[in-house]
Amino acid sequence: MNRVQVILTLDMDNLPANFPEILKEEQAIVANWKAEGFLEHLYLRQSKNGAVLIFKDMEEEQVKVLMETLPFFKIKKSVEYFNLILQF
Repeated sequence: MNRVQVILTLDMDNLPANFPEILKEEQAIVANWKAEGFLEHLYLRQSKNGAVLIFKDMEEEQVKVLMETLPFFKIKKSVEYFNLILQF
């Protein structure tokens, strides 16, 4: 099975004043993705400057489209995509 890992890093030096509201929107969207079954894992980075998301059974282009809908995408510092093959 294929997986796409996304590493999202936020621009912590330029957070908007309404960051708590944006966070709630973000959490709702990601929870919906999990409920729909294509987001396998979400890891918050220990440094609290982003997250690692693992999508399953999707192509990288599909994942990129989804990521661009996230509120945090607008305040990103960087986004990296890695195509993976699940071994076990």
